[in-house]
Amino acid sequence: MRLKLKNTPEQVELIKAMGSKNQLVAREAQEAFAAFLGPVVRRVLQQAATAGAVYTDAPFNQDEGASYPLDLYYNETNDGYVSVWSQNVAGGLPTSQDVSAVQELKIATYRLDAAVSITKKYARQARLDVVSKLIERMSQEVLLKQERNAWAVVLNALANASTSSVTAASVGITSLKAGSHVIPAYNQGRFQLQDLNKLMTLNKRINQSWAGGTTDAAYSNGITDLYVSPEIKEQIRAFAYQPMNTVQATSGTTSIPLPDNVRTEVFNSAGMQEIYGVNIVELNELGVGQKYNTLFDEFDSGNVGPHSSAGQADSFTGSDDELLVGVDNSKGAFVRAIAQDSDTGDTFSTSPDDQFTQRNERIGFYGSLEEGRVCIDARAVVGLTV
Repeated sequence: MRLKLKNTPEQVELIKAMGSKNQLVAREAQEAFAAFLGPVVRRVLQQAATAGAVYTDAPFNQDEGASYPLDLYYNETNDGYVSVWSQNVAGGLPTSQDVSAVQELKIATYRLDAAVSITKKYARQARLDVVSKLIERMSQEVLLKQERNAWAVVLNALANASTSSVTAASVGITSLKAGSHVIPAYNQGRFQLQDLNKLMTLNKRINQSWAGGTTDAAYSNGITDLYVSPEIKEQIRAFAYQPMNTVQATSGTTSIPLPDNVRTEVFNSAGMQEIYGVNIVELNELGVGQKYNTLFDEFDSGNVGPHSSAGQADSFTGSDDELLVGVDNSKGAFVRAIAQDSDTGDTFSTSPDDQFTQRNERIGFYGSLEEGRVCIDARAVVGLTV
């Protein structure tokens, strides 16, 4: 991300005042800049976070505990209990627990913070470029922690979720492990339309009603977003010239491409932004050997079956296989409890860092937020291994 402060007389005067040798003037300017800094970082976090589209915010007063009414989310269940996934500490291992579907879920929260500083001479010189980098650094530090914690909950829920309605026969994949939310690609090393089509079928089977019937459309609209690696996005761009069928046609032809108008669109747009109404979102953290792949591999406790339709492999391996994550954002199953300041309503607070004395010739700022991530319904996430 790149931020740039406007070169206005007011901005320049404020930056210079922060480096003033008059401690009272410097402190007042730093307080004013801290008040400006908080909303800027909050907006950056909202716009840059890849998990922002997955989670629904549930604000709460910072002086009170965070909770979520499960009885308003769940209508009926077979046994009255549901599994939820949450993280108790930042950077920790997400865990699952069975709770009553009619009780209020208490959400564990944690603090994410960052501290940055510059020498006073840059302030006195009104170096707006240096101050912009200070804001970028604070945003990046908090964003990095946010993303890791948010995706850890998603990946843990995906790796360990199990739904009784999912069987090899119901989905049509002989190597599928019963109950698993993760299916293998039809061909090793290749992502094709057949795979997304099958993933959409899996989502339907997972989200059938508690009575085994068709669900209300408002309950689940199917997969809305598919998160893929740059390598899978490369294969999607290849749809413009690669055959798509997996079943031999009656005429004997075995290589049927997409329709010409679709291939032209793929070619002109350097890829497809959506397929079958599913948004395709590219994540650098996904891919062979990448950190979300490795994280999913760590979370998988044997619930994910063979990663090829022929069953050549025994389990998912982060150093060899790719993971694609499909999310149904219409369900609102992923919740972020976020603390709000009781006075201002802000979710990200900043203040001058008081660790520096006058002789340090440095000025710094400290920023933090309090949040908690929870998955209240793992039926909102499915996966594909390639």
